[in-house]
Amino acid sequence: MACTIRTLIASDWPAVKEIYQLGIDTGNATYETQAPDTEALKGKFLADPQLVAEDNGQVIGWAMLSAVSSRCVYGGVAETSVYVHPQHHGRGVGQALLSALIPLSEKLGFWTLQAQTFPENKASITLHERQGFRQVGYREKLGKHQGVWRDVVFLERRSPIVGND
Repeated sequence: MACTIRTLIASDWPAVKEIYQLGIDTGNATYETQAPDTEALKGKFLADPQLVAEDNGQVIGWAMLSAVSSRCVYGGVAETSVYVHPQHHGRGVGQALLSALIPLSEKLGFWTLQAQTFPENKASITLHERQGFRQVGYREKLGKHQGVWRDVVFLERRSPIVGND
């Protein structure tokens, strides 16, 4: 893999939105059917860490965290989002992003990372399992996506260094 992982900058948001929409278009990435406008998209994620993968000056993937709850007891728990441009699937871009995101999350005090994905999204499940996530649940008919009930695989990774006191 010949890409660089770096912190997102303001000019990356259009590419982030485009890659998100390409993921949405697969029908197996999220319940959303349309990427929100850039300001709403920014609001979905925590301000830090926000990472992009870049190849030859182009953003080809991104990884960010979302809060799972506003309750303070869950302050160290976040949900991962990792998206890679389809032209770069299978090159290890997702692995590079997630393997960079995890230690940054731990430096920020996150003790648990969660991921939810449709069971059909085998690449996402494999990506997360390779980074130490384990399947902790299977949620049947969690919601309708384009009129069809969809199940969700629930994965989590407990930090071996944060929150072990």
